[in-house]
Amino acid sequence: MKLLWCWRCKMEVPMLNEEHYAKAYELYGEAIRDINREGGRLVRFKPLLDFYKELTGWDETEPNVIMHHRIAQYGPPCEKCGKPYRTPQASFCAACGHKELKSA
Repeated sequence: MKLLWCWRCKMEVPMLNEEHYAKAYELYGEAIRDINREGGRLVRFKPLLDFYKELTGWDETEPNVIMHHRIAQYGPPCEKCGKPYRTPQASFCAACGHKELKSA
């Protein structure tokens, strides 16, 4: 787990490493498949929400948000502002507009 800037949330949030993301992905999948469970959506996703809270201390209420808080989905930090690029392949910083200079 690592605090990183999320361009969707517009703030620093706890991002999951691959080990933690694998567990979150498993819990998310179980909730998706459990459509007949009584109590509604938040009851189905409670194990995922609880896992994220126990791991990060954040009381997240939206399961889909957790699934985009994955370190591997983001690129390196911008040379200008320090916020991560949106993807590992990005060459343009969505936060500050800086364009990464590619070496020849």
